[in-house]
Amino acid sequence: MTNATSLPLSGIRVLDLTRALAGPFCTMVLGDLGADVIKVEPAGGDMIRHWGPFDRGTSAYYLSGNRNKRGIAVNFRDPRALDLLRDLAGQYDVIVENFRAGAMESMGLGYEALAEAHPRLIYASVTGFGRTGPASQRPGFDQIAQGYSGLMSVTGMPESGPVRVGVAIGDQTAGMWCAIGILAAVAQRHATGRGRRVETSLLAGLVGLMSVQAQRYLSLGEIPSLAGNTHPVIAPYGVFQTADGPLNIAPATAEMWKRLCEVVGLRDLVDDPRYATNAARIERRAELKEIIEARLKAHSRNEWTQRLLEADIPAGPIYNVADVFADEQVVHSRLVEQVQHAELGSIRQVGSPIAFDGRHGESIRRAPPLLGEHTFDVLREHGFITSDLEALAREGIILQHGHASDEIKP
Repeated sequence: MTNATSLPLSGIRVLDLTRALAGPFCTMVLGDLGADVIKVEPAGGDMIRHWGPFDRGTSAYYLSGNRNKRGIAVNFRDPRALDLLRDLAGQYDVIVENFRAGAMESMGLGYEALAEAHPRLIYASVTGFGRTGPASQRPGFDQIAQGYSGLMSVTGMPESGPVRVGVAIGDQTAGMWCAIGILAAVAQRHATGRGRRVETSLLAGLVGLMSVQAQRYLSLGEIPSLAGNTHPVIAPYGVFQTADGPLNIAPATAEMWKRLCEVVGLRDLVDDPRYATNAARIERRAELKEIIEARLKAHSRNEWTQRLLEADIPAGPIYNVADVFADEQVVHSRLVEQVQHAELGSIRQVGSPIAFDGRHGESIRRAPPLLGEHTFDVLREHGFITSDLEALAREGIILQHGHASDEIKP
């Protein structure tokens, strides 16, 4: 396990006022990079704790987005708890929140008030559609953003209609963009001594990923349509059926196209004017796919994968999740790590995809915290004594896991 002090964000303190997925994903990235992230939850817990499926009563969804954090719980409905958070805010480098626009201001935790008192503070927000504008008050949900951004309009097959991406790509993309913005603000603060306001949204994050599909429209006026498993501007490129199932093949250049023809025994296509250029192949994409698949169905996915890779043509299987975690490259890369959870014992989690100095598989220092697991510990670091903490817990202002008053509800 990597020591936090050796990581790039060692010494950076983050007050995590986020819930669900976009904000927690952002702060998890910061925690992976060495920041001391304090996750603040309402006494009833982050809403994501109630999303299934569950591992012995603990949400797998919650586990997936909250490693490398310490957790405290406060009663957001009590003004004294909000006073406590305002007092804590000035002692942190970064605050991250993903409440609906205006909610933080109503709690006295808005950017203007905190930044005026603490000019070095970096204040980061993730919203659904932006802090201002005609859609700013809409709730931010991943699937809504996937549709609103145009992503679903280019995902799926003509027969299926628009299809959502199989993970919460809008939430996680917004979280990553926000983390990038925070990293830039931290770097700039070294030079200026001042913090910044960092903002992104689920909508902006996904529009920012639309890449060539967006540029096709902006440059050429083309409105991309559903292309299924084929590449939008390269052919042949995509999913092809073999004797025992589908295979991804990605011959991205003219030379790769020629080598593909050699490997599958279609040398005559190289000089066929109907397929001589990429533009021509796109026009005849469907018939070309049928021709290639007729040859591919003579052998298995594994056999074709080996032949194609030997010819330096990118190819690979379409795994299910069990296949992924059994794959020798995934195992070699140590993408799954083990960590001790306070209730579940040893659990496996996908770790950070970022490695420093060749140290793979060492990103998880802390399991996702129990609700209020570190409340007393964290507040002691801020000068509270045990008798103060006991009183705050009795009065329902804070919650400490395992404390006699831990049944307090918001």
